[in-house]
Amino acid sequence: MIDFDFALGENADMIRESTARFSADRIAPLAAEIDAKDWFPRELWPEMGALGLHGVTVEEEWGGLGLGYLEHVVAQEEVARASASIGLSYGAHSNLCVNQLRRWGNDAQKAKYLPRLVSGEHVGSLAMSEAGAGSDVVSMKLKAEKRGDRYVLNGTKFWITNATYADTLVVYARTGEGSRGLTTFIIEKGMKGFSIGQKIDKMGMRGSPTAELVFDDCEVPEDNVMGPLNGGVEVLMSGLDYERTVLAGIQLGIMQACLDTVLPYVRERKQFGKPIGAFQLMQAKIADMYVALNSARAYVYAVARACDAGRTTRFDAAGAILLASENAMKVALEAVQALGGAGYTKDWPVERYMRDAKLLDIGAGTNEIRRMLIGRELIGA
Repeated sequence: MIDFDFALGENADMIRESTARFSADRIAPLAAEIDAKDWFPRELWPEMGALGLHGVTVEEEWGGLGLGYLEHVVAQEEVARASASIGLSYGAHSNLCVNQLRRWGNDAQKAKYLPRLVSGEHVGSLAMSEAGAGSDVVSMKLKAEKRGDRYVLNGTKFWITNATYADTLVVYARTGEGSRGLTTFIIEKGMKGFSIGQKIDKMGMRGSPTAELVFDDCEVPEDNVMGPLNGGVEVLMSGLDYERTVLAGIQLGIMQACLDTVLPYVRERKQFGKPIGAFQLMQAKIADMYVALNSARAYVYAVARACDAGRTTRFDAAGAILLASENAMKVALEAVQALGGAGYTKDWPVERYMRDAKLLDIGAGTNEIRRMLIGRELIGA
C-alpha cells in the first residue's frame, strides 16, 4: 500500500520502523491466539522495554527515550496494527500509568517506580472508574482515610485494564468532599488489603486483561501520595487529554490492519471472471476506508504535535479520538463487508478488528461524553 507522507520527522519515522518490525515479528503471529484464549503474553513486556517503547515520553534520566506524544502515538499505532488488545494494554501501561508517574511523581517516586516500568520488568495500570462512576468519574466512592503516617483505602474499582498483571497502579480515591476531594495514590501489588476481584470477559480486546480492584483496609504509606493532596481532579483531567490522544493511535492501527487484509483480498478474490477489486463499488469501499484512515491520522497527529508544544486543547484531544474511533468502526465494518461470507468467519481477522474497534467508542470517555465536552467547550457553556 502506498502511504501518504505526513512528514512526522526522523524520530517518529525511526519509532515507526522499529515498532512495526517488532510488532510484525513478535506480536502479529500471536494475535489470533491472544484473542481466542483471552491470553496476555506477559513475556512481550521486557522485549518492548528493550526497544524503548514503554518510556517513549519519559526523560532519559529515568530510563526513557525523552521523545514526545507524536512518537508515542506512532508506536501505539504500530503495536495495535498487529494486535489491538496488546495495543490497549500497552497504552494503559506506557501512557496511563508511566506517563502520569513521569508528570506528577516526585523524584523519589520516579526513581522507585519508573525504571522497572520502563524496562518492562513491571506492568503498570491506572484506576479511575468504578461500577457506579464511569462517565461521571468524579463521583467515585473509593475512600482514603488518613491514619497516622498512612492512608487506609476501602472500596472498589472496576473496568481496570491490566489489573490482573499490574505491579504498579495509579489509583484515584476520595479524601474529601466534592470534585476537589480526590487524591492520587501509587499502589503496589502485594500491599496489605489490596486484591484483584472478578475478571471481566469482554466482547473484544480479548487478551488485554480487565478486572475489578478490591481495597479492604488497604494500607498505603503517605509517601505514595502522588501530586497534591485533594488535587486528584487536576491530575486525572490533565491525564485524560494525553490518554485520549495516545489511545487514538489504537484506532489508526486497526484501520491500517483492515486495509492490510482487504487490499490483497480484493486483488486476488475473483467473481464473474475478474478480481472483485476491479468493480467500482469495491473500489469505492477501498477509497472510503483509505480516506477515513488518513483523515483520522491527520487530526490525531496534529493534536499529538500540539501536546508536545504545550498547546493542546481538551476539546481537540476529545475530537481526535472521537473521529478515530468512529472512523475505525466504519472501516472495520467495511472490511467485513468487503470479504463477504469470509469476513463473518473467524478464519479471517476482520471480525476481530470489528470487535476490537468498538471499545474506543466507549473507553477513555464515551463518544457521547466527547461530543458533550467539545460542544460545551466551544460554546462556552
